[in-house]
Amino acid sequence: MGYFAALNERGFRVQQSVPAMRAMRIGCEFNHVAQSATPAAFQVRPGVEARVVRELWTTDPVIETGRYTDLYGTEVRRLMLPAGESLVSYYAVVEVPDEVDEADPAAPALRAEDLPDDVLVYTLPSRYCQSDMLAADGWRLFGSHERNYELVAHIQDWVWNHLEYRTGSTGSWWTAKDSFDNGYGVCRDFAHLMVTLCRSISIPARYCSGYLPDMDVPPLPTAMDFHAWVEVYLGDRWYTFDPRHNERRKGHVAIGHGRDAADLAMVTTWGTPWLRRLTVWADEEFTEPWPPADVSMAARDPFGD
Repeated sequence: MGYFAALNERGFRVQQSVPAMRAMRIGCEFNHVAQSATPAAFQVRPGVEARVVRELWTTDPVIETGRYTDLYGTEVRRLMLPAGESLVSYYAVVEVPDEVDEADPAAPALRAEDLPDDVLVYTLPSRYCQSDMLAADGWRLFGSHERNYELVAHIQDWVWNHLEYRTGSTGSWWTAKDSFDNGYGVCRDFAHLMVTLCRSISIPARYCSGYLPDMDVPPLPTAMDFHAWVEVYLGDRWYTFDPRHNERRKGHVAIGHGRDAADLAMVTTWGTPWLRRLTVWADEEFTEPWPPADVSMAARDPFGD
């Protein structure tokens, strides 16, 4: 933990703590096979809150790309996947605080009339988070609790206990209502259900996706993938919750946030290319150069059979 000097409201210099930072490598590779040229959009770069030390976008073959910022502040890369096989890759080194997500047990859930204008949208139903359909259940389960951080932590705990994590068990059609009724899902579904239950009792919640390393925790037995979690507006700020793990973690690197996963697809294609392989990295392993010295399709573990 370090310190820096700042001025307080009376103009006196005071010391404020600065968390130690840890370097982490993140990245992803999308190997597509398309029958014809196909428009595509990628959302994989960390958001503005992230401290990116260095980064590299590559495509093989070389593809012209464009970029824009969407309605929620997430960077989107647009390109045309060529006919045949292609590789779109993103590599970065980021610095993350060496501390778990912030918590404040006393942070209150505000009344709707006291919420900032740009937060109100996160109290409403959306494509995957049908909070109107679960409103009766939300009020039945959580309506008698004091409306603060501790209530939201209780909702997270309920979701974690209610759902069984099953790798690859759901798809793009699966909603929070499906998870609620069936009792299983993947990390995206844990996040959708928690978002939905918060909104069902008028607490603003938004869906987040990005990278999460196994930092100071035992590694999961499954391959690294993109991760989904939740941010809830309490007091005057957004707090991070991770219902898949049901604990405060180190190392969340958000790509962005939105109403639900429809606003944060890692890749969207306007056509039917085959995603032959997706590889994701989020760790502190720097035993080899990062980004890799050779990022061509032939050099990456051969996508051949």
